[in-house]
Amino acid sequence: MSDATLETRNPNQNPDDFAVQIADQVESFILAVNEVAKGDEPDSAIPYLLLEVSQLLLAGGRLGAHEDIVPEERYEPDTGPEPDVDDLRLRLARLLDPVDVYSEVFDPYARSAPVACRISDDLADVITDLRHGMAHYREGRVSEALWWWQFSYLSNWGPTASAALRALQSLVAHVRLDTPLEELDGLDTDSDAATDDSELEREAGAVMAAEIAAPLGLKPTLD
Repeated sequence: MSDATLETRNPNQNPDDFAVQIADQVESFILAVNEVAKGDEPDSAIPYLLLEVSQLLLAGGRLGAHEDIVPEERYEPDTGPEPDVDDLRLRLARLLDPVDVYSEVFDPYARSAPVACRISDDLADVITDLRHGMAHYREGRVSEALWWWQFSYLSNWGPTASAALRALQSLVAHVRLDTPLEELDGLDTDSDAATDDSELEREAGAVMAAEIAAPLGLKPTLD
């Protein structure tokens, strides 16, 4: 992957400051996902994303464990139009095809059936939340940025990134444990069959092993 530099930190800021550390991790994740989405190293995309999402969730865990952050201003200042992430979403979808779709239960404490999700959608949605907070941070509204990152971690990007992490970890585990799934045959988030676990497993496999086994130094097993 090409080198990218962080531009969020002021030279006078203390690198041990909580806000600086969170902002650095957020910016690092945004840069890394955009680098992966370029498709320059497709064989390494899944391992890279697994690493980046894991590191981001460490920052999220710190936000979740922190006491409630209260912004200085009563009403959230306008950050302007949200940057479009459709191009990023599409590039990730092409890169991750055909293992983009996976099964997820949104609330482990609720009795709900699994639904089909996309890793590409998840990462694009997470970046949308992170960029919103970064817009505040770059304008010097540090408490507003931290409040937004904390709130959206609990309400949206935390669960979304956690779901994507489980999917990415599962892909890597199937290769490392030499347990490839069967060949894909067109599962989509628009399909009713996507909510069926057995259907999802049946449709998500040997292609994945063939694509990511090489960068992990493993020989895929094909049935």
